[in-house]
Amino acid sequence: MVNKDFFAALADLEREKGISEEVFFEALRGALSSAYKKQYEDETGNVRIDFDAEKGTIRFFLEHVVVDNDEALDGEILLKDAVEIKKSAKVGDILSEEFVPKDFSRIAAQTAKQVILQKIHETERDNTLSEFSDKEGELMNGLVRKVDMKNVYIELGKGQIEGLMLPQDQVPGERYETGDRLKVFVKRVKSGGKNAQVLVSRAAPGFVKRLFEEEVPEIKQGTVVIKSVAREAGHRTKLAIYSADSRIDPVGACVGNKGARVNAVVAELGGEKIDIILWSENPLEFIAKSLSPATVISVTQMAEKSAVVVVPDDKLSLAIGRDGQNARLAARLTGWKIDVKSESAAAKLALTEQATELGPEEALTEKAGETSEE
Repeated sequence: MVNKDFFAALADLEREKGISEEVFFEALRGALSSAYKKQYEDETGNVRIDFDAEKGTIRFFLEHVVVDNDEALDGEILLKDAVEIKKSAKVGDILSEEFVPKDFSRIAAQTAKQVILQKIHETERDNTLSEFSDKEGELMNGLVRKVDMKNVYIELGKGQIEGLMLPQDQVPGERYETGDRLKVFVKRVKSGGKNAQVLVSRAAPGFVKRLFEEEVPEIKQGTVVIKSVAREAGHRTKLAIYSADSRIDPVGACVGNKGARVNAVVAELGGEKIDIILWSENPLEFIAKSLSPATVISVTQMAEKSAVVVVPDDKLSLAIGRDGQNARLAARLTGWKIDVKSESAAAKLALTEQATELGPEEALTEKAGETSEE
């Protein structure tokens, strides 16, 4: 079959879309072979299709494996029949016969069109995904295209690709409607095959981090550094910041004039509370600050990455937070296990431990001594 226009069209596609001829040829071989087998169901053998771009030809071959059995299966030919076609044929050879399929041009053209369109779509998608791989960990503006069951599908950038926001990446309490414009955090780009997709999030800690980078020039410039972020989306975020430049107030930089910068982030987060905490290389000092807004009396290291924090009795509920949220976020922020105790509870525990160390008789003697002195 000679079709120079077909090969010329492939050359144009290679230039315009960046899809090599060989990629098309490989796909077409499988598609045309399958189409031929369906049209000629009685035909045995494996179809091989060779493309010659220089000559502009497509050649079809029917291949059989030579066997010396009682009966030939599909794709096989008996040795006695093979030698009639080719005298030198022997068992194990692949006998190849060229043929010209009749009335196959229309089917071949339709199949080629389908394969080419599919390859164009796949390649454009893969190229776009490849570009998006550099966007991982970045903020992007998106348009909600569809809300299906619990998943939200978001058009990203200039409509080049669709992002998927799974339920765990959505903020509790936020409602998403078709046509909404919103910012999202590119969590992960999964490329390859039919499962290629861009996963986006509004619940990830990285979302808050990127929002502060947008609002605070000092963070973007690197003079203020975000050391860690702990977040329970829709409720509270703790942000640990630091600056090596003593002339810069990192907390003030993040809060902004009259709270303008932090308020802009809070507005984007729908009113989520944000604690901005000054990071310290002293872990016990850092732990004390991480329990903000509660006041801390003392922090004592009990074991590796484990500490007991003592707070005033009237600040215990504030330090722990509703359902333990404040203490839980402080632990995530610092990477330490934190046990929060009230001042009175800590004092009682200290007396109990002292009595245990002294023994019952020594404790009574010491208590009597204290009474006589009084």
